Amino acid sequence: MCGIAGVVGTFDRAMAREAVGRMAQSLARRGPDGEGIEAWDKAVLSHRRLAIFDLSEAGRQPMRSSDGNIGVVFNGAIYNFLELRKELESDGDTFMSNTDTEVLIQGYRRWGIDKLVTRLRGMFAFGLWDNRLQKLYLVRDRLGVKPLVFSVQGGVIAFASTVRALRQAGFVHELDEQAIAEYLQLGFISDEYSIYREARKLPPASILEWDDGKVAIRRYWSSPPVRPASLSFEESVEAAEEQLLRSVEMRLHADVPIGILLSGGIDSALICWAATKLGRRITAYTIGTPGDPWDETADARNTAETLGLDHRVLEMGSDDQYDINDLVSAFAEPFACSSALGMLKVSKCVTASSKVLLTGDGGDDVFLGYPRHRHVVLAGKLAPIVPYSLRKWWCRDGSLVPRGGPLRRIATFLDYVAESPTIHGRSVMGSKILGDRLENGVAGGDAWVPSTAGSLVGHFLDYEYRNRFVGEYLTKVDGATMHYGLEARSPFLDQGLWEFAASLPYAVRLHQWRLKAILREVAGRRISPRLAKGRKRGFGIPVHRWIVGPWRPLVEAILREPILEKEGWIRHHASSALFQSAVKQGEASLQLWYVLALERWMQFERSQANVKPCSLA
Repeated sequence: MCGIAGVVGTFDRAMAREAVGRMAQSLARRGPDGEGIEAWDKAVLSHRRLAIFDLSEAGRQPMRSSDGNIGVVFNGAIYNFLELRKELESDGDTFMSNTDTEVLIQGYRRWGIDKLVTRLRGMFAFGLWDNRLQKLYLVRDRLGVKPLVFSVQGGVIAFASTVRALRQAGFVHELDEQAIAEYLQLGFISDEYSIYREARKLPPASILEWDDGKVAIRRYWSSPPVRPASLSFEESVEAAEEQLLRSVEMRLHADVPIGILLSGGIDSALICWAATKLGRRITAYTIGTPGDPWDETADARNTAETLGLDHRVLEMGSDDQYDINDLVSAFAEPFACSSALGMLKVSKCVTASSKVLLTGDGGDDVFLGYPRHRHVVLAGKLAPIVPYSLRKWWCRDGSLVPRGGPLRRIATFLDYVAESPTIHGRSVMGSKILGDRLENGVAGGDAWVPSTAGSLVGHFLDYEYRNRFVGEYLTKVDGATMHYGLEARSPFLDQGLWEFAASLPYAVRLHQWRLKAILREVAGRRISPRLAKGRKRGFGIPVHRWIVGPWRPLVEAILREPILEKEGWIRHHASSALFQSAVKQGEASLQLWYVLALERWMQFERSQANVKPCSLA
């Protein structure tokens, strides 16, 4: 894991080096082990290193080819790099390091960019400059695990691991109203937008090609479609177990210590089991929230005892109040996912003894582990037989049905049947809170388009992946871990395992209507039946109580002179009204939490040095 940055085009060379240097400085926490900068006539590349493979100077980046014509800056890990290296060596290529980065250079020279990326198995974001062709390639991994943003202005392209790095160099400065509107709806900004108008996020599974000021983006991979059943449920369980073991084995390669994040659930427990079966004794870390109903410490401890793990519990309490500032500094864009606070704490603690952390992210998403997955699959069976007129009526008037009390679940299920835009998320902000600057209001989800038979589930899962999975879940893990110079690896995001699971029929993944039935079966056989039967609790941090409790002085200080009100993002006195209501009720609303996180982000950005717009001409 690292931080990467660069500028390509026709520019003042001294100013370009200065701008790239500022971006590198902004990315220092992503790469605490070293900094490098290399320049050509039309390209300047910079890299902040987190050394995982080949800790020597031979692994330094930016890395050049032997003739100096190819330069690369790389963030991530290529898990099959030893296989690719062996193949390249058999064809006569020689290597000067033991890094996965050098495979990118040699593989590009041998195969070209398009064939190279299809052969990479891992998580990655990299920039490759070909000085002979005068072309820049920006590449992002299949699922979007590693971030990459860029800005094109006046024939010059600047790119970096975070939009904050672009901001620090003066390439972006104007806030995007639509992005803020989306944040107020979801609590995060999806991969579709950037907080700054001048910046874009490179989509997952994409190659950007810059050629003399012209930019073209093309996809090189897409998740496989669901196929008719070719394996029985029993055969699917056996195949999934084999895929998981292979995926974990690939992620145990590192020249530094490795840890595992263990919750009380199935996914992380299976990773611990796989590592143990492979003969690796790795420390497992659990985030504890004593006294809260979602605390999973006891379940995690049972798993650790069953598998004989070295287990450490990190308690998360109200004394961690200043983590709210970490939440703002760790994420380049406004981010209100409260579980990120726990991820930040575990990252801070783990980094003292490990530089790599295995996580269970992705298991619920591809094996269908959330209750909504069961609902949408059932709705997909009913939707084709419900008359068009009824579905259209519900999408227009169903929002008038009270969403609280006993009708909540029924109304939500009917949303799925009708494929209502509300299934994509409902704004938590009322019209009385939004300011004049957001006069168009908050988007309420995709426009309604009736599904053809059997397409509803796929449409929903695709939307969920493109927005919440990439924009929230993957952003949370990358931002929190990299803030403390820690590399996170998730075996469930492996290409082979993901493609296998995504192609299985929904009836197999929800065998006998059990959520995540395949993984439950593996867990029951290999760890304990009790674990397999356990209910999913989810993970949360009680910020809504902390806001009116131990965090109250900090919150009052943040809301003393609200930037959001001054600049017209929310209405005058809206922040104080939300806070006073929270004090009376003893618990903050989701509205207040979103506003508070955005307000603190705005304050943090304003506290940074005043950066003038960058001009490299």
